[in-house]
Amino acid sequence: MTTTEPSWRKSSYSGNQGGACLEVRDGVPGAVPVRDSKVADGPVVTVPAAAWSRFVAFTRR
Repeated sequence: MTTTEPSWRKSSYSGNQGGACLEVRDGVPGAVPVRDSKVADGPVVTVPAAAWSRFVAFTRR
């Protein structure tokens, strides 16, 4: 059996300019891991999925 590691992704709004961006990790049930894209091996903050959804909805206003 092969397990696939969930992948990290940046916002489509971040572009490829090398600016400061957050990345989120897909495929983690009930949670959204978040990290600094410039420090891929740095710390990860894990946010409950419901809280992340509210945060994203708030930023879209």
